[in-house]
Amino acid sequence: MTNEEIKAYFTTVAPSATFDETGEWLNVQVEPGSWKALAQNLRNSILHFDYLFCLTCIDWKTHFSVVYHLSSTTYRHTIVIKANVDVVNPEIETVSNIWRTAEFHEREVYDLFGVKFLHHPDLRRLILTDDFEGYPLRKNFEDPINMIKL
Repeated sequence: MTNEEIKAYFTTVAPSATFDETGEWLNVQVEPGSWKALAQNLRNSILHFDYLFCLTCIDWKTHFSVVYHLSSTTYRHTIVIKANVDVVNPEIETVSNIWRTAEFHEREVYDLFGVKFLHHPDLRRLILTDDFEGYPLRKNFEDPINMIKL
């Protein structure tokens, strides 16, 4: 499918979505509250986005962007979905029951950014120890050893 066909589909299922085509893939900005239903739709629709190959987060100081890279192994098209969440209480629904790879990626984002993935089956630290304080990939994280401030 072309980007125009994917955008046309999005306008029917997520009318508030906005698009950015400046990168390699079509970027779609969605509301975090509608993400779970949209994710289910993308997996089971004619677009057949059956593979989540990357999930990360960006700290913009005023908000976080949770970024999902999806691909269709059937049709070979790829999109990037972005949802902005609050920096004070960052929460978004898990998609680990839609794409199994999200389970690991969501734990990593939780561990390093502190984003809570609601209804995740096993949301706990992945890399850092349980007694580690803070989230090292946040821009407001103060590292007492390296003293780096962003």
